[in-house]
Amino acid sequence: MGDFGRELKNFFRKGDMILLVMCLAISAFSCLVIASVTNAEKFGGSTRYIIIQIGATGLGVLVYAIMSSIDLEFFSEHRLALTVINIGLLLLLVPFGRSVSGNKSWLDFSFLPFDIQPAEICKIFYILVAASVMASHQNRLSSVRSVIHMAYHMILIVGINILVSRDVGVSLIFVFIFIGMAFSGGVKLIWFLLSGSAVVAGFPILWTKLDSFQQKRILVLFDPSIDPYGTGVRYQAKLSLQSITGGGMTGQGLFNGNRTQAGALPAQHTDFIFSSIGEEMGYVGCALVLVMMFALVARCIWVGAHSPDFMRKMVCYGAAAALIFQVCVNVGMCLGVMPVIGLTLPLVSYGGSSVVTIYAMLGLVSGVHARPSPRSHERYIQPPR
Repeated sequence: MGDFGRELKNFFRKGDMILLVMCLAISAFSCLVIASVTNAEKFGGSTRYIIIQIGATGLGVLVYAIMSSIDLEFFSEHRLALTVINIGLLLLLVPFGRSVSGNKSWLDFSFLPFDIQPAEICKIFYILVAASVMASHQNRLSSVRSVIHMAYHMILIVGINILVSRDVGVSLIFVFIFIGMAFSGGVKLIWFLLSGSAVVAGFPILWTKLDSFQQKRILVLFDPSIDPYGTGVRYQAKLSLQSITGGGMTGQGLFNGNRTQAGALPAQHTDFIFSSIGEEMGYVGCALVLVMMFALVARCIWVGAHSPDFMRKMVCYGAAAALIFQVCVNVGMCLGVMPVIGLTLPLVSYGGSSVVTIYAMLGLVSGVHARPSPRSHERYIQPPR
């Protein structure tokens, strides 16, 4: 506790202030956009949304500082506890989960002003667990035993999440984090080829396990005969594309979007906020968002690349992989080239739990920046396998 207190006091001196400034810049941009898109009459004014977003940002900065001040060796030594916490968080969905669009992914507690998505928190702990497991096998990362050990933790969290929440889209985050960390860690290409072949071979079976609405969300990307008028499964994607293209190069102006100000775009402040930005700020606004996201990812990779410690590298690359997946899926969803799976745009979309967990995840990266190598007396401590 004494070491943690000293690290917390030294946060502004040792933490990654560049990364924090990037996060705050995106959060400020987010508040501006949310103020505009929730100005529609159906939201009853934007004040409530702005207060929650600003409050979540403030809490996020605090969590960022705390996570940055905890040495990653502490998390590595408590890998089993983190795994148990992840399982417990997901199992809370059984008694307290709220169903949205067929998925039971949100915890609804009356004493909180926002819902909590346990998978967002599990994502952070999973990165830590995966990094610790990979570090314990770093000298033989491509061996059968090592790959099975790494895959076990991914399959465990994905299996429980799908079983409890039925949310395949959110579960894919863990798969992509696993792939990104394994690839950057140096797992041999043959394992990716074998895994890809297994997925292709098992796809017919996996397809039958999806609900009909999940199948339609995928098929609609390839079959124009499904809902050609955009009144059913294609409805959200149709309105999203109309909003983005309706903004032109510079947009219709904040608080002036035709569909946004009428509240006609579904989830225009959360899942489809990128479409709202396209309508009101045009292609220039969309490009600005992508540049900010790219800078965030690049910073995570840069911090990881400059750490000589394998586990710390993997934590940074895992955070980068999570950001890349969410941005690509969210933007692709808004452009109609990815299925609608309810993933937010990191730090831009409205949502208290999403904002706080992103800050917490990036706080881990800041911790690597503050302590790129283990302390000398910890170099010889091998975490349990």
